[in-house]
Amino acid sequence: LVATHRKALSQARERHPAGSTILIGKSMGGRIGCHVSLTEKVDGLICLGYPLCAMGNRAKLRDEVLRALTTPILFVQGTRDSLCPLDLLERVRTEMKTPNFLHVVEGGDHSLRAPKRQLQGTGETQEDVDQQILKAITGFVDQSPFAAD
Repeated sequence: LVATHRKALSQARERHPAGSTILIGKSMGGRIGCHVSLTEKVDGLICLGYPLCAMGNRAKLRDEVLRALTTPILFVQGTRDSLCPLDLLERVRTEMKTPNFLHVVEGGDHSLRAPKRQLQGTGETQEDVDQQILKAITGFVDQSPFAAD
């Protein structure tokens, strides 16, 4: 998967040589993006529902790549995501050497979906939640060093 993503990145750069490169991925796609950034110049990473725990097992952390990163990263995580308990992610984030940011989706699962009951209670819709996620991503991109390019 990493080789396939590196090839796609190379092809994208051939078509669009100017500009910054930000990789965004959902779940394993975010994890693969992190691995790609270890060998390719990438200006930013956005991980939607990062799979920190292998199959939800808190004892099997997939944190080695995160600790090796030098690329700024935004995590977008739900509070009900069993593949990435926020307490474990916070611990890993404090040990990362790269700038890292977190947008929490209250009640969100691994797919960043909030429960209907919660949405009804707050008067929000899933579209509202998605717009908050988009705002967090936009803020990350806009305040990053590459935004001025």
